[in-house]
Amino acid sequence: MFRMLVINPGGGSTKVAVCEDDECILSRSIAHPHDEVARFEDVFSQREYREQAIKDFLVAEGVDLKSLDAVVGRGGALKPLESGTYRVNKTLVEDIRAGRVQAQHASNLGPIIAYDIAESIGKPAFIVDPVSVDEFTPEARISGLPEIERKSLDHPLNSKMVVRKAAAELGGTYRDMNFIVAHLGTGISISAHERGRAIDVNNAHDGGPFSTQRTGSLPVTQLMDLCYSGKFTRDEMFARLTTSGGMRAYLGTDDMVKAEGMAKAGDEKARLIIGAMAYQVAKEIGAAAAVLKGKVDAIVFTGGIAHSDYIVDLVKERVEFITGNMFVYPGEHEMDSLALGALRVLKGEEEPKRYR
Repeated sequence: MFRMLVINPGGGSTKVAVCEDDECILSRSIAHPHDEVARFEDVFSQREYREQAIKDFLVAEGVDLKSLDAVVGRGGALKPLESGTYRVNKTLVEDIRAGRVQAQHASNLGPIIAYDIAESIGKPAFIVDPVSVDEFTPEARISGLPEIERKSLDHPLNSKMVVRKAAAELGGTYRDMNFIVAHLGTGISISAHERGRAIDVNNAHDGGPFSTQRTGSLPVTQLMDLCYSGKFTRDEMFARLTTSGGMRAYLGTDDMVKAEGMAKAGDEKARLIIGAMAYQVAKEIGAAAAVLKGKVDAIVFTGGIAHSDYIVDLVKERVEFITGNMFVYPGEHEMDSLALGALRVLKGEEEPKRYR
């Protein structure tokens, strides 16, 4: 039996679990209140604060670090990487510390915290399917402007996990089938999976459907005019696009449960905005179907917003012509995916990849 510590840093929390083989025996989402994280200059400077919170939790639960066989953290927005489980090494840690990442996100702390804890007990640290998994086809990288290349940044840890679940339900395997995954969360990414590879996806920071906080794709020339209007600094504009746009900008809330309640209570504006979000998700699913040349075995819905039958049904009615096979796995399955990825390596079923 192998015992693993699983660490998943997010924007306002750090999820922690202790797993024995394929069973998680202890888990907790450690909240990081806004007034606490606001005192830090940036995400990276939160490392010691979050690591100590993890250690305090383990002490309170009576977990001896020396009982662990490995520590696995969520991989961040690193350089483009192949899918798989990576052994965290000094090169990876140094790249993150030096800012050699594609985006600043709390997930970048996952490899560093895992490495720190693992090093202290002489055990290996791993990451699994980091945010920057890149399996794009050459055509998918072309943006329309030579100076800008489309990047693969989405939710591979969760999407690959739920695709495997759907494939099993259909009696097949991930590598033998084609899927479209709609990850519906704070960021929305729609990925096209062709026989085991995510060959295209919208970068949830840069485009695709708008979400509860993010704007998604915008009319380019109007956006350009807004950027040069003098009303916003670069940082203010970035926040407008990624944390205070989308549904929040229209309805004054990024709480989907609250917004859905407003719509069901007769608020026409809430109904319009939620309907528009579902409309844009359906359009992106249609685009993914074109990428797969219409050969789609199933459409899979996941992420926090997938808990809402109201929204998922709005999308389904627009895309059911693509395939009758639709699966809903609400929430995030990242902790299971992290634990199973590390377990495959510990059992010798898979060779760990080396970060270079």
